[in-house]
Amino acid sequence: MKNEEWSLSRRQVLRRVGGVTAATLLASVTTQVATAAAAVPSSKRFDLTDPSDEWFREILLSETRIMQSFAFDNTHKHLYTAQLIQGGILLPGETQAYTAADRSKNGDLCITRLDWQGSIVGRMYLKGFGHGVSIGVEPSGSGAYLWTETDSVPDSANDGYGTKVARFKFANGTVIRPDSYQVTRFDPVPSSDHNSVAIDPVNNRLVHRYRTDGSSWKFSLYDLASFKAGTFTPLATVTQPAVLTGVTFQGYTSMGMYLYTVDGTAYTYDANGNQTSTSNTYLTSVDWNTGAVYERRLSEAGKSLFYREPEGLAIQIPDSANPGAARLFLGFGSEASLTDTDKKASFYYKDLLV
Repeated sequence: MKNEEWSLSRRQVLRRVGGVTAATLLASVTTQVATAAAAVPSSKRFDLTDPSDEWFREILLSETRIMQSFAFDNTHKHLYTAQLIQGGILLPGETQAYTAADRSKNGDLCITRLDWQGSIVGRMYLKGFGHGVSIGVEPSGSGAYLWTETDSVPDSANDGYGTKVARFKFANGTVIRPDSYQVTRFDPVPSSDHNSVAIDPVNNRLVHRYRTDGSSWKFSLYDLASFKAGTFTPLATVTQPAVLTGVTFQGYTSMGMYLYTVDGTAYTYDANGNQTSTSNTYLTSVDWNTGAVYERRLSEAGKSLFYREPEGLAIQIPDSANPGAARLFLGFGSEASLTDTDKKASFYYKDLLV
């Protein structure tokens, strides 16, 4: 944390700077039906009532548009973020600059690589991939492979979302397309849309979120090595819990036996800049074996941010020699004021495993 009175206890400090407080807790246990090819071994879970620590507050990324998702390379101590490309950017090989709406419709993404001090150390561009709802990172040798959605198709709102899954090596300064030679594409659920992925770095598993029949949302959990080999036999598949119906879904991740999701929207303001809403950011944990919601809690992490839109979840392992000491990270996009709308990114984490 930054600029805090360290004479206070850690728990007091956490409560002051954006943890979940007793007055704002909301627990909901909803039973859902899950179809599982095999039981997912039991594991510890993150306690969602644990107050959140601040890691970075309002750091700059490569683009001025809001961060959509993020993921960690825990081996090389890198943070990767995904944003839609801003309007007016002319990429190598392009003959014209496109508007922000064009970039959204096409599903054009910017991936920024940062070190764990918050400095930008690389970027690459993905044309025609999707919205960037969630990404995954797979460390390999001296670099890393990224997992994203791909083969973007615009929806009714003219926002592009992936219909397949992609794996490619991060290459600083490059521009790639779904059919680029660097990209391996996977189609685990043919005819699905709104595909996205996340990685459980502790257990080397991949989560695939997708929609079928235009309305049915599901999550499938795979062994990462088997998925890469083209064997699409999930360890478990769960239907998106009913408690997430009608909310603004903002990301997910997984560790062990639990799937974690985040939903919510940004603060609203009146014409004079007065805040007219409070936090509606919720974290939810779901049991992979039953599909039941284990815990759902209101989060006030980053409460004092201006704008404050939740954008993504990811698992960080601070010490690769001790994967059991993992952190559940929550990201936010924000802006300085009603007139200064260039987006920045902030990150908070929970580390109490029970």
